[in-house]
Amino acid sequence: MPDYREIYLIMARETEKAINILIDAQKSCEELYISTEEPRLERLFSMEKAADESNNF
Repeated sequence: MPDYREIYLIMARETEKAINILIDAQKSCEELYISTEEPRLERLFSMEKAADESNNF
């Protein structure tokens, strides 16, 4: 007969390892996101200019 207690303990240990790997990956990604500079935003056109151009048609 299978040792269900041992099977459960193996599954619990390995599940905890997998969860910790995911937590570490998430922390690494969060640190990378926080440490990067904000992108420089540049206005390509103004809404007023776009409205003026659309009235010319």
